[in-house]
Amino acid sequence: MHAWPASEVPALPGQGRGLRIHDTATGGRVTLDPGPVARIYVCGITPYDATHMGHAATYNAFDLVQRVWLDTKRQVHYVQNVTDVDDPLLERADKTGDDWTALAERETALFREDMTALRMLPPRHYIGAVESIPGIVPLVERLRDAGAAYELDGDIYFSVESDAHFGEVSGLDAAAMRLLSAERGGDPEREGKKNPLDPMLWMAARDGEPSWDGGSLGRGRPGWHIECVAIALDHLGMGFDVQGGGSDLAFPHHEMGASHAQALTGEHPFARAYVHAGMVALNGEKMSKSKGNLVFVSTVRRDGTDPAAIRLALLAHHYRADWEWTDDVLSEAEARLARWRAAVSRPDGPPADALLEAVRNALADDLDSPTALASVDAWAADQDADGGTDESAPGLVSRTVDALLGVAL
Repeated sequence: MHAWPASEVPALPGQGRGLRIHDTATGGRVTLDPGPVARIYVCGITPYDATHMGHAATYNAFDLVQRVWLDTKRQVHYVQNVTDVDDPLLERADKTGDDWTALAERETALFREDMTALRMLPPRHYIGAVESIPGIVPLVERLRDAGAAYELDGDIYFSVESDAHFGEVSGLDAAAMRLLSAERGGDPEREGKKNPLDPMLWMAARDGEPSWDGGSLGRGRPGWHIECVAIALDHLGMGFDVQGGGSDLAFPHHEMGASHAQALTGEHPFARAYVHAGMVALNGEKMSKSKGNLVFVSTVRRDGTDPAAIRLALLAHHYRADWEWTDDVLSEAEARLARWRAAVSRPDGPPADALLEAVRNALADDLDSPTALASVDAWAADQDADGGTDESAPGLVSRTVDALLGVAL
């Protein structure tokens, strides 16, 4: 599966700062010190609907991570998946009368268009669940053969008790886990499971649903969590730098994935930091496909909004914050974009070296994009009030905003 084209990242003078970021597993900030190649895995979409602002906010957060690392002169090995077979996708296809593969391909293509328009840097590897099945099957077989998984009416379940570190990612107690498992695709009430929290690794073929040859597992399709584990281990290995996604993935998805990988390899941790973006709401409720309260990136773009303004609307909120999308949020972003473009259009301006360092420092401090934006606002206000004589300043501001914030002026 192919990703989307990369926008050019301008070179900046000097070198960026090391990244300190909030780690869900420890509950505090950690200093990331990747090697020459930083490794990041971000969980992708289930393509049964278009990209909404909650998606955009999440991928914007991890785009910033990439940009901070690139500014430290590192390479970035970024991997993202597409869950192109799963219950929600099949249910939507059945409801609309679509072929499920055609639905997945159409919505994945639209996602690529949205990411391109928003200038999100693409992953090096963009991998679908279906194409990963040949690599998933042997992992499930290994877990079963090692006693870390068991069969129940043809389905294969992972035993959470096989990983001594289970629970360390989310830090939740068993009762909270059970509630979230029921809400987020698990089946804690199924009889016969060794532990209500045990997640499915391999679903035996169901009538009327797609299935694949699973070797000794029989025909079926993979569970949700093992998909990402197989892709991450294949392309990044254990102990990669950041596992990312929305805050609703901390449990069960990232918790279960970590345990799968740790049980498979005997190593810990799966990822050095678990980083989660906040939720975006509309009309007081989290924006989600199940609730149908969505603002789609493609719709806002078709209405004539500059994608740079959409990106500024996302950047105006700290990535870990929960916030609400409103018309005012977008209007403020459009006004900010206009002010910035007017400021950099002049032939000279106030010196911008301090601005570059302020943006670098803000982003290195847990991706503090609101503070970074305020620094650019202050430079633009100085430009508007007093002007300046530095002919290089407008160009440096434009390159700073482009390289570090992904906004083309």
